Amino acid sequence: MNTRLTWICHGATAASRKALFPVDEPLEDKATEEAGRMAALPRADRIAASPALRARQTADALRLQARIDPVLGDCDHGRWAGKSIATIEAEEPENLMAWMTNPEAAPHGGESLVDLGMRVAGWMESQSALGGHVIAVSHAAVIRAAVTHALQAPPSSFWLVDVEPLAVIRMTSNGRRWSLRFPH
Repeated sequence: MNTRLTWICHGATAASRKALFPVDEPLEDKATEEAGRMAALPRADRIAASPALRARQTADALRLQARIDPVLGDCDHGRWAGKSIATIEAEEPENLMAWMTNPEAAPHGGESLVDLGMRVAGWMESQSALGGHVIAVSHAAVIRAAVTHALQAPPSSFWLVDVEPLAVIRMTSNGRRWSLRFPH
């Protein structure tokens, strides 16, 4: 069964602009306007969005009637949520280094990158079993995990994938494997 998956990263927030670990913050006004100007998306059989406010607002700005799916939620950063990377680096340099070099580490008390990857891979496989076209509005970390899964890359490659606000990433599955798709 063939599946097309269109990932859309939520728009920019104050936290993303300030390099903060995210909390449930709204989109910046400019991001809402930018999303509203994006090209129309193709028809989809299913549309899902993270429960986070910034993802729901992005879906609304794109005029998508999205079903909220908790599995598409951002990585749980535990006690680091709302703090800047610079603050964590100053207060807990060894924990920050562990998190960035060991995909199984979760020194913040939240979710490890391995756990995030397994959650995202499971969701992708459930969508592959359904076939058709699905649009998912989610977070950079979730999309990075999805790309890593599609490429069958090691979890450490998570850090080699950059996903900007409002990025659109397309994938296809033939029921056996995922592929990245770069339309012209």
